[in-house]
Amino acid sequence: MTTPLGPTASQAFPPWVPEAARNYIVHTEAGLSIRALARAGNCHPSTVLRQVRRFEGRRDDPLVDSALRMLSTHMVARSLAKERETKRMNVECFKSETARPVSLTQDEIDQDAKRILRRLCEQGALLAIAAEMETAVVVRLTDAGEQVRTALVDRQIAQAMALKDWITCPEPDSRIARYFITNAGRAALRRLTAQDENRASGFAERHTDPDDDAAWDIAAIEGITRPQHRHIATESPLIGLSRRKDRSGQPFLPRDLVAAGERLREDYELVEVGMSGFDGWEGLTRGQDPLPLPNAPKAALDALNRIKDALADLGPGLGDVVLRCCCFLEGLEHTEKAMGWSARSGKIVLRIALQRLKRHYDDTQGRFGPMIG
Repeated sequence: MTTPLGPTASQAFPPWVPEAARNYIVHTEAGLSIRALARAGNCHPSTVLRQVRRFEGRRDDPLVDSALRMLSTHMVARSLAKERETKRMNVECFKSETARPVSLTQDEIDQDAKRILRRLCEQGALLAIAAEMETAVVVRLTDAGEQVRTALVDRQIAQAMALKDWITCPEPDSRIARYFITNAGRAALRRLTAQDENRASGFAERHTDPDDDAAWDIAAIEGITRPQHRHIATESPLIGLSRRKDRSGQPFLPRDLVAAGERLREDYELVEVGMSGFDGWEGLTRGQDPLPLPNAPKAALDALNRIKDALADLGPGLGDVVLRCCCFLEGLEHTEKAMGWSARSGKIVLRIALQRLKRHYDDTQGRFGPMIG
């Protein structure tokens, strides 16, 4: 069902929807002409025509197609609600497909995209999803040809990433669609990482809170540095070590040790997403109880407790190295300098720490551990 919506129809979309997708939906659903869209967007009609043709060709992509259908239904439902001068949409035929897409915000997309795009940058990584699945999974192929799950992502986040052209599906007709990161996705990851660096260094607040900068300048003179946890690396140090061979020709880090480190990182990412203001990581390795954040989700609190138990079992030193390498994704050289260790000793300490971490998980949670999320 369609209805003429006029030149302002694109305002009915969430702000994160790309302009090209808005033009395509308004043209196909509302029947607005290419020239009218070009006048509204202050661009040449050929630009809008290329956008429309490109998205028409992308409808073979299952995530792009489902995202466009939901946004189209949302736009029409918004128009119907406005025409009836109602504050709540009560159109049953739109209820299932419009309830959730409008709830997504750019911040939510960026928060999950940083985690997922970083995983997709790893060698042999892809995002897989089937038509009946509400959750997509990121897997990585090991050198032995085995698949290791590294992340989960909500279907709607995956749809938004596909709509933004951050991921692409070379074979959309397969029963399980497999997505890979694009150049646009890598650029988005660099941009999001740079934003995190700016926030961590205080650059973003320089023009808004000069008193805070002055306080940190004094603190720097006294030898105090800003707390920073940068997630710059696109590949976990564990993956690089798992590709190395020891003297016997075996992987330096076996798969079960890598899986233990990935399990810790999954819990860390749950805490980062659910408790974005949490900054008590360093204290956990020394047995300090962090201050709970108000209204924190139960899944994030459970994940934080699992991390706390694991780090308490490992103790200082071993707990620090797994936190830095598995969660903060710091390189071994950086970790060695920060911990005051001799060069090339970090990989040995990390392997010992992962062995202890694996034993902790085996003793407390079993081989596969509890379901998370």
